[in-house]
Amino acid sequence: MTQRRCRPMLGSDLRVILVGWGAIGRRVAALLAQRAAPVTIVAVAVRDVTAPRDGLPKGAALIDTPADLASLNADLMIEAAGRASVAPWARAGLSRGWDVAISSTSALTDTGLLAELTATALAHNAQILIPPGALGGIDALSAASRLGLASVRHEVVKPPRAWAGTRAETLCDLAGLAQAHTFFEGTARQAADSYPQNANVAVISAMAGLGLDRTTVALIADPAATLNTHRILATGDFGTLTLSLENRPLATNPKSSEMTALSLTRMIENRINPLVI
Repeated sequence: MTQRRCRPMLGSDLRVILVGWGAIGRRVAALLAQRAAPVTIVAVAVRDVTAPRDGLPKGAALIDTPADLASLNADLMIEAAGRASVAPWARAGLSRGWDVAISSTSALTDTGLLAELTATALAHNAQILIPPGALGGIDALSAASRLGLASVRHEVVKPPRAWAGTRAETLCDLAGLAQAHTFFEGTARQAADSYPQNANVAVISAMAGLGLDRTTVALIADPAATLNTHRILATGDFGTLTLSLENRPLATNPKSSEMTALSLTRMIENRINPLVI
């Protein structure tokens, strides 16, 4: 077993590798810069290093294969590049003893991959981090699961345009909806498998609570909606939890919420802040 690295001393920069330079990655980098966080983005992983990209962090290496990690030193890897990126990049980062935060949590519906990554993290004394994403209250849901949960229902409500390009287009007339329409209801595993861009968040509530196969998820297109809404109702021995969040979509990607980038920023800063909430 490899020896775990000491975390960066307070006052020194946290070295971060961003996997993905899409809407979420760019927003996280911008927020960290605006807040003057003591973070150095040492590399950004992309699919094609020859494609022009604006706004890359100063001094960050541009890489396109996990093999490029061999020449880099980091403390934390942030995946925000889509489901297909999780296996190769998380595997490589964990193998180097780095903690890895996974945003494309729909990849973890693959039980074989989840078991492999968990074993790799254990072998190299690293951690797989699941940020709350577009959700809040996950700490309460996770805490409640320690005593026992009876049911968890998670409803995801978005404007019809946010469901464009998904299976929802074959299940209803998104452009012609006159009222809210539930086009999917099933388990969190089914939701994330079928709608990986929109329902990553269902994996987060499921992993915090009853699991992928016992968490009920409803996906709803609502022409009256202007924000991305999450409603969670959980019951158990602890009592009842009712959570409702209305998140502004990212300006550059209506399928994702601003809260997703904010959640990642908070998680990164908490790795080095002397006071953590």
